[in-house]
Amino acid sequence: MERRKTYRRILCVCLGNAFCLLLCALYLSLWHRTPDRIKIRVGEQERMNLALPASGMLRASGDAAIPVSLNQPLIFYANEKNSYEMDVRLFGILPLKQVQVQVIEGSTVIPAGIPIGIYVKTDGVLVVGTGDFTGYDGGRYSPAQHVLKSGDYILRMNGEDVTGKKMFMNTLQEIGENDLILTVRRGESVFDVKTVPVRDQAGTYKIGIWIRDNAQGVGTLTYIDDNGGFGALGHGINDMDTSTLMALSKGTLYHTDIIGVRKGEAGRPGELTGLIDYADDHILGVISRNNDKGIFGQCGEKLETAVPFGPVPIALKQETKVGPAKILCSLDGEEAKLYDVQITDITYDREHINREIVLQITDTELIAETGGIIQGMSGAPILQDGKLVGAVTHVFVQDATKGYGIFIEEMMDGSR
Repeated sequence: MERRKTYRRILCVCLGNAFCLLLCALYLSLWHRTPDRIKIRVGEQERMNLALPASGMLRASGDAAIPVSLNQPLIFYANEKNSYEMDVRLFGILPLKQVQVQVIEGSTVIPAGIPIGIYVKTDGVLVVGTGDFTGYDGGRYSPAQHVLKSGDYILRMNGEDVTGKKMFMNTLQEIGENDLILTVRRGESVFDVKTVPVRDQAGTYKIGIWIRDNAQGVGTLTYIDDNGGFGALGHGINDMDTSTLMALSKGTLYHTDIIGVRKGEAGRPGELTGLIDYADDHILGVISRNNDKGIFGQCGEKLETAVPFGPVPIALKQETKVGPAKILCSLDGEEAKLYDVQITDITYDREHINREIVLQITDTELIAETGGIIQGMSGAPILQDGKLVGAVTHVFVQDATKGYGIFIEEMMDGSR
């Protein structure tokens, strides 16, 4: 009898734990499905169907709260720009999320879809890695060990701004075996560290680090706005070794000629190969911002004339739907073409803003040429119902016909 009671207790505990895990999984799933922010246009009726077992209280500053049910279609309308907060509660009881509701003016942009050459210069130099080396006396040295780490940015040396890799190496030789004060940015923190260079067997002073001061590559231009600003890629430029988002001092867009296409295969993404001419007369624009939503800057005259399309409206998140769509891209460096895709899933998880749209290539011509989505197509505009809804960002490594995208609403927020 005692044994049966023990078994019952264990079973009850297991069932209780399973129930709690199920509730946690449900809560987390609903949290991800609930947008952090909803935008609506002035003077336009916006419909949104979240289908959540939740309710909220919508209020503007100083105004009375309005009860809202998220279990049925929501219809928003406002006749002037404003912002609201909606306190969302699961089943009307459990706090779920604070949702920002913004009323904005409608706008249009020009979809581009053309390949671009990208060159960016880091702010200071990026530490790619640390290590040791053989000194002039035959000993092993690692002056930067426990001082610097992969992903650090060295901004100044003994108070002097670091302008690049060459300047860094020259300054090391001038300092020699004296104290070296480095001003370092690590994440959001900026601080000073001290080390002393050591002479290697070739007579060169080192501190035992590998550094990088630039990056280059090929991507796709997403849009040009009314003010001549551009957005591209739909994700940031990260260092290939550290995966660190590169902090820019400056960057440039160049004309690029596509000279080859490598098809994507399972486990091996394909690639657009571009030839970039870094001559001044091939400059298309200036990059001023690199963040997790893309690269942004100002177009040059050549870039504005290189895009032959007219403006289209920007779709808000709630206007994007599962179903047929098109992407705009160029595989030969000439005029961009539209290719058929299917949007298969949509989420509102701003923790993964570059993966909120899931799409599949259905265009037989594009699949025959590339196998699907390939490197260099990041930033290709996604259009649906005559509106720009987002940009291609990533490919599924095991299936090149599938990939992710970012909402254009999120991407354009990165330009501000």
